[in-house]
Amino acid sequence: MQVPVSPVRVAISNDYEVVVRGVHAMLAPFPERIEVVELDLNCPPKEPVHVTLYDTFSQARVDSPELASLVGQEHVGAVAVYSWDLDPRQVEVALARGCRAYLDKAMSAQALAHALERVAAGEIVVSRRGSADDQRSADAGGSPASAGSAASAGPGPDWPGRDAGLSAREAEVLTLIVQGLTNEAIAAQTFLSINSVKTYIRSAYRKIGVTRRAQAVLWGIHHGLLPARKRITDPASPASGSVS
Repeated sequence: MQVPVSPVRVAISNDYEVVVRGVHAMLAPFPERIEVVELDLNCPPKEPVHVTLYDTFSQARVDSPELASLVGQEHVGAVAVYSWDLDPRQVEVALARGCRAYLDKAMSAQALAHALERVAAGEIVVSRRGSADDQRSADAGGSPASAGSAASAGPGPDWPGRDAGLSAREAEVLTLIVQGLTNEAIAAQTFLSINSVKTYIRSAYRKIGVTRRAQAVLWGIHHGLLPARKRITDPASPASGSVS
């Protein structure tokens, strides 16, 4: 029997502040159900939480050491992967490594909140895009009328470079370039073909107005595409945080 938890204490984990703050903003309309207590940039949660939501931006592979270091720590709670990539191979690896959920970043804020509640109650939750799971999850957590318009009209996932017109995938590839990865290494990490990687690179370069890799790296350094190491223990404050 599921034991409801209210509110669910959540830590959001990623390497980029704009990413974790975007997810936090999505969950803000549900303060009585979801309490985001930490935003963790490239470091594990410090406070005990029920669920750690691990956003995979720039760390597409779920067999990464960063994710492995979270699973099994009592104060980290259940680990839920949050990703646009629903490749069954990734889902299988994540669950085999002890993650308790694999959630689609395309789901609504209402559906995400309800999924986190289910994970905190002990369920294993896996999104299946196109199967109407998101809508069922939203309905189970409350009808659109009862949830209010703030949830349906609220912000969605964010990423570095979005304000420059980069898609999430273009930005992900560009952040890996800034970190020094080769095209082949990027393809392996993102489960993309080498030709797809090159296509994303060309379109990203066109949008940011560069033609060479060195120029792209310099642009990325000046536009927040380098990973950070920081723990934000007061997510409601835009200036809060400490270097670990």
